[in-house]
Amino acid sequence: MPLMTTRPVTRRNAVFGITMAAATLARPSILRAQSTGRVVVVGGGFGGAACARALKRAQDNLQIILIEPNAVFTSCPFSNEVIAGLREIDVQQFGYGKLAAEGVTVVGQAVTAIEPERRSVMTSDGVALPYDRLVLSPGIDFHFEALPGYDDAASEKMPHAWKAGAQTLLLRRQLEAMEDGGMVAIAVPANPSRCPPAPYERASLIAHYLKTKKPRSKVLVLDAKDNFSQQRLFEKAWKELYGDMIERIALSQGGRVTSVDPVTKTIVTEFGNYTPDVANVIPPQRAGRIAEIAGATDATGWCPIDPVTFESKLVKNIHVIGDASLGGGIPKSASAASAQGKACAAAIVALLAGRTPETPRLTGVCYNTVAPGYGFSLAGNYQPRGDIFAEVEGGATSPVDAPRELRAREAGEAERWFQTITADTFG
Repeated sequence: MPLMTTRPVTRRNAVFGITMAAATLARPSILRAQSTGRVVVVGGGFGGAACARALKRAQDNLQIILIEPNAVFTSCPFSNEVIAGLREIDVQQFGYGKLAAEGVTVVGQAVTAIEPERRSVMTSDGVALPYDRLVLSPGIDFHFEALPGYDDAASEKMPHAWKAGAQTLLLRRQLEAMEDGGMVAIAVPANPSRCPPAPYERASLIAHYLKTKKPRSKVLVLDAKDNFSQQRLFEKAWKELYGDMIERIALSQGGRVTSVDPVTKTIVTEFGNYTPDVANVIPPQRAGRIAEIAGATDATGWCPIDPVTFESKLVKNIHVIGDASLGGGIPKSASAASAQGKACAAAIVALLAGRTPETPRLTGVCYNTVAPGYGFSLAGNYQPRGDIFAEVEGGATSPVDAPRELRAREAGEAERWFQTITADTFG
């Protein structure tokens, strides 16, 4: 993967880009008159932005509209380093000016309604936007009903920090304010969830912060799973780097969180209650709300799709990519979302031209940093098998007994991957 660099866009410039793009949408355009179709993309994360850019680059006379209410995108990958004080949040933030400059119309509004029969999207300013194809990339929302006591108000005392931004900084401030000798508890939900290894990376980096700043403190992981991705690599790193600073209570040991009390900051599990000094509660998840509004979610709360075209199995002419989709073996990660966005774009171009889309082969990679200069990775290849994506040959994971030189090299590769994917998507 070639090294690419990117520079975060300021909020002022990002807003300016959205304003200019929205103004362009309202003006007559020879290009629009000659357009071969209109594709609306809802959601400007790694999946949606990658899809919008790929659509425009694949066929310039397609009219591509990206609807995203936030002028600045804050990346979840590497946000655990922000929590641990290893980087600042501004290097996680990107605007949409470069996409607008390439001809993608960026609309800075929220979507309030979708009418599939009329192929129309309604935005919060009352504008109805018709489409030939609609792509939903709404990410995740929280399934609050599945965790009694937890809601938006509770998250201000027991932050989830699972949507990067203000919550990331809140958790960081709570760690900084905690006295040495305190306990940090991380409540980990069952799968499916966004980026399954990320809670364990977070536990690692919080332990690094505590070891450096507050060495008498502890990290308690309350887990709704018995096993997790790259478990042997994490546990070896914990023993090597942090000794007994991190304790994990698995599902079979009573680690599943059943409720919380934000007033007393109590976490309730099947076998006992905990009142940590800092409570990082990651609640159960489901597809972003707009997918439900569109009628694209099933009883699981996620979106079943055709894995070749990413078209919803429930609503015609609507495609779902990224974390919101039921992808089978492919993880809910930034890398996977980006790959899905590009493959979905290719499928839509083929469908609009009356061609049969090619069967996609997606590659995803997940890097985890457990301390500065100590990282490891998991890479996979995925293809449609029946109604889902299945992993095929060619994947690889870091060896458990690798020397520290390899761990340091992979930590560097993780940073280069981040620079590459953000430049490819936003830069």
